[in-house]
Amino acid sequence: MQEKRPLTAEEERVIIHRGTEMPFTGKFLKHKEKGTYTCRRCGAELYRSEHKFDSGCGWPAFDDEIAGAVKRKPDPDGHRVEIVCAACDGHLGHVFIGEGLTDKNLRHCVNSVSLAFVPAGSKKNAEAIFAAGCFWGVEHLMKQAPGVKATQVGYAGGHLENPDYRSVCSGTTGHLEVIRVEFDETVTSFETLAKLFFEIHDFSQADGQGPDIGEQYLSAIFYADDAQKAAAEKLISQLKGMGHQVATTLRPTAKFWPAEDYHQNYYSKTGKAPYCHIRRKIF
Repeated sequence: MQEKRPLTAEEERVIIHRGTEMPFTGKFLKHKEKGTYTCRRCGAELYRSEHKFDSGCGWPAFDDEIAGAVKRKPDPDGHRVEIVCAACDGHLGHVFIGEGLTDKNLRHCVNSVSLAFVPAGSKKNAEAIFAAGCFWGVEHLMKQAPGVKATQVGYAGGHLENPDYRSVCSGTTGHLEVIRVEFDETVTSFETLAKLFFEIHDFSQADGQGPDIGEQYLSAIFYADDAQKAAAEKLISQLKGMGHQVATTLRPTAKFWPAEDYHQNYYSKTGKAPYCHIRRKIF
């Protein structure tokens, strides 16, 4: 679900290097507020507050998880079962079965530093997925927009499971290079970001983007709901009314596959500048 967040030294020790915080010290040990516990590293939702119970073990305990959010794997000690965030593989803790502490007979023993918390009723950020050619330049410009909280580049729209850059570049997977944008709806809107999307690439090009030719570079909007679809259709109608040809396709949201780490924030890492994405005012 999100771009990996910066971690403190202690968080990195636990989440990346699979350490353990001291018992009875975590900030969520006695936490009873209603809401959702999320991954500290990537923001993915992991547990509901109703899953939490007091086990007396010294770490936050949960007897259930959000479906598909937590992955289990054998612990290197050869005895326990480790649990990690299914989205980013960040270490959470360990899972224990058969202790009889709750009716579900299950205990996820989780480090507080591996978690963040979203109170019930909090306004959540929204997401949008755009394809506008090489995702390096699209991310570079999108992440600067007011209200954008996080960006992540990846692949979507194709048939191949777990695609990588080489397979997508083969032109046989059906995947497009895309960017997933997390934004604060109290600051900006999907329509505002969609306008930016159209203004930073050549939406009239039907075979790619600039010198980048191929199916992976096609222009598309993956809409999450009817409201996003309607907003995109409105803008396309406006563009056509201005005399523009529009090759952008609208597609229902598809599974997003994160790209390799070296593609994330590419221009920030390299200090280079986009070669085929420059904003031009249209709306």
